[in-house]
Amino acid sequence: PALLPVRSSACLLPRQKYPAPPIAAPSADYYSIDEKMLNEDAQPAPASPIVAAARKYAEEEMRALDPSHDYTHVVRVANTARSLAAEEGLSPASCEVVELAALLHDVKDWKYSGSDTAGPEAVRAFLTEQNYDAEKVEMVVTIMSNMSFKDELRSNGKVEIFPELAVVQDADRLDAIGAIGIGRTFAYSGAKKRLMYDPSERPRENMTKEDYMQGHGVSTIAHFYEKLLTLKDRMKTAAGRKRAEGRHAFMEQFLQQFFDEYDGKA
Repeated sequence: PALLPVRSSACLLPRQKYPAPPIAAPSADYYSIDEKMLNEDAQPAPASPIVAAARKYAEEEMRALDPSHDYTHVVRVANTARSLAAEEGLSPASCEVVELAALLHDVKDWKYSGSDTAGPEAVRAFLTEQNYDAEKVEMVVTIMSNMSFKDELRSNGKVEIFPELAVVQDADRLDAIGAIGIGRTFAYSGAKKRLMYDPSERPRENMTKEDYMQGHGVSTIAHFYEKLLTLKDRMKTAAGRKRAEGRHAFMEQFLQQFFDEYDGKA
């Protein structure tokens, strides 16, 4: 896909810095964004009332999910999205929409709710209850409804990509690859009781949205070839593609090591 043009930076700065994982086991309140959990050198930008409300809502909605799609995932995506938005030169107003969409994009996700529309409907209702600007509400919902891998398979790349969508989509996909992506993939497979690897399995090619959504028997390793290794070339922003290069290379190194160990060579 063509990269979006880079514009001069006007994003909200300093960007919100979320808590870095401690070396010791996380404390009971680790999953709450809190001033005392921020890095000592962080100077977080004050959250607007709507962003603060969205953080609380997302945390409550995702509290019971497995580690692949819990609240820490959307925190990372929001953090990365704000950083990408700054690099891509998005306006302060756009940055707020970006952060909201990043924080709320997995609310009632179809993989857990069983519904392809429950998430956008819930987020529209939540933002409307907060008296958020109606046009911005629809932008957040549009981002949610078009950013996932299955949605890109559905549209066959024909959805209009606007900067806010591009930034949030790239941020979410960056969290699906690299070291964190590997961890999330195995966490999700464990939660769904999927095989780690099936030597007889052949990754599917030219999948449709329906193929992807019905992939319950796909092993963890096959998922790398069906989705994760394709994400680098699906990035929509220059900043996202640059970051994806290193994460992609790390996954290739991991897979080589995995197969060497599986075959008894390492």
